[in-house]
This record gives sequence, structure tokens and C-alpha cells, in this order.
Amino acid sequence: MAFLATVAHLIAYQDSGETYLPALLMAHPLGMSHAVWDEVCDQLHGHYRCVRWDLPGHGSSGVATDDLSIALLANDALALADALDIESFSFIGTSIGGVIGQHLCQIAPQRLEQVWLTNTGAVIGTKEAWAERADNVRRLGLTEMVEAITPRWFSPSYVEQNPEVLQGWQVQLSRNDNESYAKLCEALAQVDNRDNLVGYAGMVALLGGAQDVSTPPATLKVLQTAFTTATLTIFEEVGHVPSVEASQQLVNYMQCNVERTSVGETGIGYEQGLKQRKRILGEAHVAKASKNANTLDSPFQQFITRTAWGELWGDSSLTVQQRSMITTAILAALGRDGELGLHLRTAKRLGINENQLRQVLMHVSIYGGVPAANHAFSLAKDNGWGDALL
Repeated sequence: MAFLATVAHLIAYQDSGETYLPALLMAHPLGMSHAVWDEVCDQLHGHYRCVRWDLPGHGSSGVATDDLSIALLANDALALADALDIESFSFIGTSIGGVIGQHLCQIAPQRLEQVWLTNTGAVIGTKEAWAERADNVRRLGLTEMVEAITPRWFSPSYVEQNPEVLQGWQVQLSRNDNESYAKLCEALAQVDNRDNLVGYAGMVALLGGAQDVSTPPATLKVLQTAFTTATLTIFEEVGHVPSVEASQQLVNYMQCNVERTSVGETGIGYEQGLKQRKRILGEAHVAKASKNANTLDSPFQQFITRTAWGELWGDSSLTVQQRSMITTAILAALGRDGELGLHLRTAKRLGINENQLRQVLMHVSIYGGVPAANHAFSLAKDNGWGDALL
């Protein structure tokens, strides 16, 4: 857990920290905490740098001292990205988290890559209902309201099979700050994005739950029409919080990246490949390679950037660590020293440890030949691998 102090309040956040992976910002529903993403982050390990945070007065974040707005919450997300030196990122948000995502589409479209908005709407509920909820929370407190609020989060069948999960989230809801929760209700009462999203040109993937009573499929359909290009998927037998109720299904859905479905027909653009190449090899190496290019090999540099880095390394079927080990083994077996040295250094950058590299090269010795492996071990030591024996 880490903390960021903004002008408005203190934000508690968790960053998985892999700077070589594409960043994914994750915004949780009202009344819950960033822990709704725990199982999703576990399953996305090696594919995304997962950054999630607690809303004001939720989890470990500081309470709201002034009125809240969705614009303020969206700026919290941007402030967090700035503090972590994240220039562009993918985004997933549920419920009010999805509303934050809608606002980011309006104020920072250039920073967004893939956007998933789940169980949310261009308008959620009514102003009167949110005003009533805010008033009740201030009068009664969340502890007295947990049994009325939390059943709306999950499908009846899920609650029947997992009563302890409902109980756990009731505890979490009761620990949140009453006034901050009420201010968030009032912020949601002001949201109407039906005419605000048509200018967003990026692809948006919308997801709902057939058993969601808070933001039913009809609410998502209205949101879909607000975007120029948006897909809509409904999970059957799932309620309001798919990251908890159906985390594996959600991860599978996310990894079927809608922007990559036509790669075989259209390919990957140079800029997208360049971004991935910089993440893996580092800005300095890519800048040097680009500077050294001339009229002879410039088309080749563009070709490998689009294909090797955009299409191959950019595909989420394997983690970048898995691709690193495969690449290192192939280069070692083939004796491609120049590229092997680069990828031995890159393996360190990607978090491959000594035991893993040793096993990669041991495989090379069996399947590619002992001389090739022996040479690769020597080259690895020249590139900083291993410590002296005591």
C-alpha cells in the first residue's frame, strides 16, 4: 500500500510496479475498495502493471473534506498516473468507477489505450434516489444500511453459494466514511453523459451482468449509444461486481482485446509497436537503434517494430517474461550473439531471475546442444548474470 496526497485528499493505492508492462488503472464501485480487483490482478500478472486505488473515505484513503465531483475523481486518476510516470494507460472501472472512466474519455482521450467500463451507465439511477441515499447515510450511518445495500452487488445464486463473501463486503462497507459516501452519492446524482461521449474516437468495451439490479443491461445499452464505437457484452448469472463474482470470466473477456481481433487482416500500427518495443527494451536502446538507422535499414526497423514488437510481443497470450525466456532460448540455440546479449540484458529488466535463466540455458544444452549452451552461459556472465562462488 502506498499513498498520494493531492490538493483535495489522501489517496491510498497499490501499484504492481512492472514499468515494462502496459499500465492498467482500475477504479472500484461505490462502497467497496480497491480489493475488488485482487483476483483480477493476480490473473493479469505478467500482462499488465495493475494500479488500483481507494475512493475518498473508502478503504485506506482519506475522507472527503469538501464536496466531490466526478471531475475531481477523474483528476485523482490522472494525478496518480502522473505520480507514477505513466504517460498512457488502459482503464477499467465498475459502477462509479465506470463513470470516472467516462469522464477520462472526455478530458484525457489521448492518454487512454483500451477502455473497459463495467456495470455502469451514462446516467445511473435518479437524482431523487441518490439524494435519499445520501440523506439516509448521514442519518443512519452505513453500518445500519449494509443489509439494504450489499445484496444489490451480487447475483442471488452467488450470495447463496458464497455467503461469507457478502458478509466480508458488508464489513468493508460499514468501515467506510459516512460523509464521503454521501458526497459520492451526490456526485453520481449530477451525472448525465448521454450527450458527452460521442467525441471519443477510441474503442470502448462495455460489460454488464444479467442479474445486475443497480445498472441493468438496459442502462448499459443507453451508454453504448452515447459512444461512437462501443461493444456491449452481458454476463449471464452475474450481478453488479464481476471482478468479485466472475473474475476468471472477466479476465478472459479482457484478454480478448477487441482492438486485436483484426490483427491478421490489418496488422499493428508502427506507433503501437514502438510503444511496446520501448517498454521491453527501454527508451535508450530504441532511441539508439532509431538514430543509427539510415535509408538502407529504416524500412526494416519499421517492419520489426510493427511485427516483432507490435504483433508478437504485444499479444497477451503469453506474458512478456515467457516471451523473454523463449526468445533467449532460441537465440542461444542458434548462436545469435548480438541479439542474445541484448535479450540477456532485457531478461534482467523484465524480472527473470537467475534460476529461471539457468533452466532456460539447461534446456538449450539438451535440445540445442551443449556447445551452444556453454557459449550462452559465458555470454550471460559477460552481461552481468551470476555472482562469484564463495
